[in-house]
Amino acid sequence: MAGLVETGRALHYAELAAALGCTVEEGRQALREVMASGIPGWLHPGTDYVVSCPPLNNLPTQYRISVDGQQKWFAQCGFESLGVCWLFPGKTVLIEAPCLDCNEPMAIEMRDGQLLRVEPGEIVGHLNHPVAWAQRGAVEDQAFR
Repeated sequence: MAGLVETGRALHYAELAAALGCTVEEGRQALREVMASGIPGWLHPGTDYVVSCPPLNNLPTQYRISVDGQQKWFAQCGFESLGVCWLFPGKTVLIEAPCLDCNEPMAIEMRDGQLLRVEPGEIVGHLNHPVAWAQRGAVEDQAFR
């Protein structure tokens, strides 16, 4: 996560191994173990390349994240984007995305969990899953991955 926060991209398992002071294969296994631990993150199918490590995404999404005016991050989803501010304490985090219903621009600016700006003035989130699914948790229901 530290590499993703610092550079805007997830470490490759070889880079992770160097950071952990272990072999490349141990780095690959550590990455696989983290992704299998139940966090809502995942690897690209059939590879050991990180796609997502919440709340950030390694691949571009419509949820563009700028920190103190520099855009190099993407959030996993609209809800996860709200948690990004905790990765950058004391910094201004801007979330920009198009409305997925009408394509109008939306922006939320935050610092340390406090909303600084919301445009338009009201933004509504939508989860396309039944409440029972949300109560069970995404980890238990792999069909929705």
